[in-house]
This record gives sequence, structure tokens and C-alpha cells, in this order.
Amino acid sequence: MTSNYKKIDLNAGLKSGDYSGSIPLWQQLQAVAVALAEVRSGASATTAIEAVPAELRPGVQSLLFHVLRWLGQAEALRRKLAPRNPPVLADALLCTALALGWREQDAPYEMFTLVDQTVEAAKRLPAIRPQSSFINACLRRFLRERDALVEATAREPMAQWNHPRWWIDRLRQDHPRHWQEILRTNATQAPMTLRVNQRHTTVPAYLQRLAAAGIAAEALGGPAIMLEQARPVFEVPGFDAGDVSVQDAGAQLAAPLLLEGLAPAHPGQRLRLLDACAAPGGKTAHLLELADCDVTALDIDARRCERIHQNLSRLGLQARVVAADARDPELWWPENGRKVPYDGILLDAPCTASGIVRRHPDVRWLRRESDIGQLAIIQAALLSLLWPLVRPGGRLLYCTCSVFRAEGELQIQTFLAHNTDAALSPSPGHLIPRTARKGDPVRDNGLRDHDGFFYALLEKRAD
Repeated sequence: MTSNYKKIDLNAGLKSGDYSGSIPLWQQLQAVAVALAEVRSGASATTAIEAVPAELRPGVQSLLFHVLRWLGQAEALRRKLAPRNPPVLADALLCTALALGWREQDAPYEMFTLVDQTVEAAKRLPAIRPQSSFINACLRRFLRERDALVEATAREPMAQWNHPRWWIDRLRQDHPRHWQEILRTNATQAPMTLRVNQRHTTVPAYLQRLAAAGIAAEALGGPAIMLEQARPVFEVPGFDAGDVSVQDAGAQLAAPLLLEGLAPAHPGQRLRLLDACAAPGGKTAHLLELADCDVTALDIDARRCERIHQNLSRLGLQARVVAADARDPELWWPENGRKVPYDGILLDAPCTASGIVRRHPDVRWLRRESDIGQLAIIQAALLSLLWPLVRPGGRLLYCTCSVFRAEGELQIQTFLAHNTDAALSPSPGHLIPRTARKGDPVRDNGLRDHDGFFYALLEKRAD
């Protein structure tokens, strides 16, 4: 299905004179509908947006993310307007308009404009043209009955929380006190957070530099700075020179957690560290910014390893980057023919990404409940296979960007029950996603705005 949508010519409906210095809204809506249909067929939003013409991409991404955040509500409204499922692409266009316009205060355009331009999008795209009258009728009815229709869907969990029902139920089970806060936070747009390279500058000095450039920002703790408004990285002072990197405040906890108090096996030696599942390299770079150490950065995807090289090059840092499966140490562990245990291992394990839904709103619609168990098997295998590579007295930091207990707390409980040489050191555990924009106080950690993570620091007992 995805490959067929990529063949749709989004310029086919243009007539000479359609462009007057800006891209018509109807054309952006076409592209959003196509991208939404691709996500529904199993493609990531990133992949779907990459297929959009370059001139449309920024606006389409912004609109698509808005649609994905409110898709549960839009689908509930569509069922009220048309109980029988319309053709796939027509349904995607109709849900796009409903997600963008269902709540007047959040709508990026007036609903009358959205209706007009959605119908225009349907008329100009041959794949949807036969349904243009149907789409027009549905949206005109929505204009007349909006309040009643929204009220009629208010008690539907998917409409209320804009997540699949299984996801909502799992959060209620795993976080009975905070599940609603997590879901509300997931509906917000994540901030742009920077990590100051403390080899180059300090947080106060960089804040002054931002202020001089007219960029409003605030410190979040440690090297983290949150910009009031996101902007392209080429507009961020000192980014190209390696003064800062883009990294969520919660992710910035990993490197200092692993390094604090960690000493090499023998005095005078450099720390030997492994960053397993390292791409795109943010945590690898942070380790190297904080300590003079030898780091092996490992990732199974050779293309993603190129991202590690690029990030390290921008920062002027060096690591041994290896494309290999962390579950097969025989392929990559021997270094210069020797198998020397590591002082520390950072295992940022593959997971559902349920903690970073603000940044990737497609995740909630792509995941299935069965993914949790399948990923937990991979996480357990990685823990089991990498633990023997830690020297006695060394440590392994296990982390995931997940809020599900099966990928965090329960995973570590099982590991500790089967590895008597492992001890759990003080660790953050589950960090639920939080936003500072509504002024919510942070009760259990010092960060004001961060994604959802799990951290467990495992110490290997020395014999």
C-alpha cells in the first residue's frame, strides 16, 4: 500500500498561476492525507515525510504531527459522520480535516477554510475525486453540528486520550497515579532542548550568547537548556562548531549516571566504555565530552553508524564505531585480537519508544500490544549477553525510552533474580514524561521538561 501512495503526483492538480509565493493549503492537505495513509499502513512518519516533495515537507510535517496527536478524536468523529469506512485515501483526507479543525482554539486554520481547501484537495487528486462530494457533505454537517458531535464522542477513551485503547489500559496498570498526566503530556509538542558541550563553554555563558542573539531560553539542570521556540539547527549559535547538541533533558542523564564515580581497572589507565545500540551518537558524544575515555560505539545498522560518525566529527570527538549486532559479541568484542572487559557499558536498548510520543506522535498508532513482549525478549537477551563483558567492579547502565514497566522495572527485577553478581545502585527508575509549559511542579526529579525514560545502574560485584 505504501509504495502505491508514493507514486501519487502531488503536483498533478496544479494549474499555472496556483503558486503566489506560497504553497496552497489544499496541496499540503493532499500530502498530509497521503502521509497519514502510509502511517496507517505501517510506515513511520519519518519515512512518509521523506516521500513528500521538498518544498512541501516543513508544512506537511507540522500538519501531520498535529493530525497524529488528535487522530483518536478525528476517527471517532468520522465514525459519527460516516459509519461505513470510506476508501482509504478519502478517509485519510477526511480525518485530516477533522483532526485539524475539531477544536477551534487549537485549529491552525479557520474551519470554513479547512472545509473549502479539503474539498479542493479531493477534487484535484484523481485518487479521491469520486469521493469529493461525500467529503464535502461530511464536513458541512460537521460545521453545523460540531458541538453535538464532539460531545457524542467525549466518553470514548480513544477520542478522549488519542491513544489506542490497549495503550491507555497498559498505562493505567503500570502508572495508576500518573497515567492521565502521561497522556496529557503526550498531546503537547516537545521542546527543543540543547546539551551544552562543557569542553567548549558553560551553561551561563551559552545562555548569555543566546540572549545576545535574541533567542529566549532557560536552564533545565546540568548541561540542558530549553529554547522557548524551536528553530533549525543552523540558526542555533555555535551548533556547527560543536558548542551544543540537540538532546532531550531526560536522555542527558545517561552519560553522567554511568560515569559518576567510575574508575578504570588500574590507576593511570583510560576508562574503557561500550555504548551498545549507539546511533545516532548523542550519548556516545556526551560520554566523550565528560571524560577522557576510549569508547566503542556499536549499532546494528551501518547507515545509522554514519550518523554517529557525523555527530562525532561535528564535535571534534573520536570513538571506535562498529556496525554489528550487540547480541553477537564474537563478531566485534575482540579489539586488536584481545577480549578485554569494559569498565562501563551503556545499553540503550531497543524499545517501544512509548516515552517519546511527544516527538514521534506516530509511535502510538504504529505499535501493537504484542510488541512489548517481543521487545522485552530482545532487551533480556542484550542484558544477558553484555553483562559478562563488564569487569568485576564495573557497571552497566540499562535504559529505554519507554514508560512501560515490562521494558523497565520488571526487566531489571528479572535480571537481578538470575544474576547474583549484579547489584542495583541508586537509579532514577521510570521517569514519566513531563512538560514545563503548563507550570506543573516536578515532584521526584530536578528536570522541568523531559521525555519518558527508564534508568537502572547495575554494579558488578568484585570477587
